[in-house]
Amino acid sequence: MSTRFRLPSLLCLATIFTAALGQNATSLDLAPKLLPAGFADWQTAPNSAKPAGSLSLVNVSKAALEEDGPLRSQVADYAKAGRNLHLEAVEFGDRTGAYSAYTLVRRAGMHEGKDVGVVDAVGANTVLFLQGTVLVLASPATDADVPALRALAQSLPRAGGNKNVPPLLPTFAPERGLVNGGIRYAIGPATYAAQGGVLPANSIGWDKSAEVVSATYDDKRGKETLTLLIYPTPEIAVAHVRSIVGAAPGMGPSFVNAKLHRDKELVALASGSFSPTDAQALADSVHMRQEVSIDKDVQPVFHVEVQKTASLLVNTALLFGILAVAAVLLGLFLGGGRALFRVMRGKSAAVEPEFLSLHLDTQSKPVNY
Repeated sequence: MSTRFRLPSLLCLATIFTAALGQNATSLDLAPKLLPAGFADWQTAPNSAKPAGSLSLVNVSKAALEEDGPLRSQVADYAKAGRNLHLEAVEFGDRTGAYSAYTLVRRAGMHEGKDVGVVDAVGANTVLFLQGTVLVLASPATDADVPALRALAQSLPRAGGNKNVPPLLPTFAPERGLVNGGIRYAIGPATYAAQGGVLPANSIGWDKSAEVVSATYDDKRGKETLTLLIYPTPEIAVAHVRSIVGAAPGMGPSFVNAKLHRDKELVALASGSFSPTDAQALADSVHMRQEVSIDKDVQPVFHVEVQKTASLLVNTALLFGILAVAAVLLGLFLGGGRALFRVMRGKSAAVEPEFLSLHLDTQSKPVNY
């Protein structure tokens, strides 16, 4: 997945870093802008300076962002009533890469919620949110700026179909004891390493289309990291389980009580300060389940076919109804017109039946022998 958008990725990241660092550059802009000229009461202010020390994509691993498949980006500055607001936006190839980048950029201590876009993180004088496949970082910003940023989110490009389907793996993480904003999702080694994954990044099997979630737990049981790995087939998962089990004893004190559980192609590894019993219970609570993830803008195939069939039947019935009404009206018009014509000529409206006769009664007399 790290090579799907390689050229666009490099161009996109170059745009981000050049604009964010305030360097002068001339570029050919062939794509529509990601960010609007204004939203809520904010209007673009190109000459405003970005406050120093704010969270920025410049501080994020460039290799990790490229791994998530960015397509295009834009940096813009806005002003309102003496305040300045700096925005950095990146559009990714799909929701999977966008969410991976979101968990990469999000910092510890930021409070995660769903007040802006599909998910947001507020803290460190920054509001970070994900809207479909677009990741936006706003600074300096606080909870008070959330209503205005909702208006911004509504103006961002919308992705449809499979591109907007969220990753399934993060939903397997149990809720009990999960730290707010404690889920990290990676689709490649650079992202996983930048997120501080507990396993060696090069031992996971990224060439087998692996996906990894690192979930942090902190409660009375202690502090624990639950690593979830998913592979295309159970056979591939088994092969990597063996390598993880073999390497666990040499990965430090946090793996002394590490416990592992596999369910088909899903692998759960609990490591940290939990007791062996609690660690095993946490790992065992993760189960593979079959789910159909449906984007709200995309109907499933069977539903579309049912809709098409129902629409065809309704339209057919409607056509027959129209033809029947037209036949009745035509009959009334022709019959009524003919009756009116007869009345105007002084005849009865009703037409007397006429019979044809060959008049053979006088010509065919019986023969007398």
